[in-house]
Amino acid sequence: MTSPDDTPPIDEPHKKSSGYTMDTRTRVIGGDSASDEDDEPSTHEEHRAESVAGQSIGVFRNTYYSFPQEADYSGAKTTVFDASCKPIASVPTTFHDKVCVQGSGRLASGQTISFAKRNCTCAAECPRSKQKICYEALSPTQFPYGRGALGKPITPFRTIAVDSAVVTLDTAVYMPAFVGLPLPDGGKHDGCFFAEDRGMKVVGKSVDVFAGSEGDLARWNKLVPTAQGVEMFVGHPRCDALLASKRQR
Repeated sequence: MTSPDDTPPIDEPHKKSSGYTMDTRTRVIGGDSASDEDDEPSTHEEHRAESVAGQSIGVFRNTYYSFPQEADYSGAKTTVFDASCKPIASVPTTFHDKVCVQGSGRLASGQTISFAKRNCTCAAECPRSKQKICYEALSPTQFPYGRGALGKPITPFRTIAVDSAVVTLDTAVYMPAFVGLPLPDGGKHDGCFFAEDRGMKVVGKSVDVFAGSEGDLARWNKLVPTAQGVEMFVGHPRCDALLASKRQR
C-alpha cells in the first residue's frame, strides 16, 4: 500500500466503543446483528485468556483498505504513469480515483500496480487526497495484491497498515475483535495480523486492515465497523509464531 491516503469508511463512522466488546460468534456474513443465543459458551472466555498472552498497546481507530480491479469499472479514461512519467495504461477514471486512495490495484490486463511516488506532474489529481500519484507495474505472480511498505507482497486479512512510530513494521499483532470473522475460503479468522504497510493518514493509534476485495471489505465493515475502536496486542505467541513461519518461506 504505502498509499497517499487511508481508506474512506464504507459508512459514516460509528460511535467509538471501548474496543473488544463485539461478540461476532453467531454473526452471519453480511448480517447486521448477532443472535442472542450462545451456542459456543466457552469461546469468549478462551479469547479473553488468549488476549492476555500478549501485551496490550491500546485501543486503535480501525479502518479498512481494498485492492480494486479495473475490470469492475467503466467510463471515461485516465492515464496512470510510472515514476518516470511513462504511461502504464489508460484506465477508467473511476478506477483511477479508487486506486489512488487504496495504493494498489489490478489492471484489466492482469498487471498489478502499486504506489511509487506522489507529486508527479504528469499524473491526474486524486480527488480525495489531492495528490498526483505515480505507480510501479509489478509482477502479478510475485505481488498478486500489491506491495507494502516493507517492499514485500501484502496479504488480505493478514496485512495491516500502521504508523511505524507507534507499531514497528514487521511486527505480529493480535486483535481479539476480529477472532471468528468469516474468511472467503469458509474459514474463520484467528485475530493475527502483520504490520507490513503504512498510509499517509494512518497516524498515531490507527490501524488500517487490508481486506482484499471491496465486497469482503464491506462484509467485515458490517461486523467490526469502521472507527468502533479495537484493542491491539503484541507478543502473542501464536501470532509471533505465524510471522516467524512467514519469514522463513
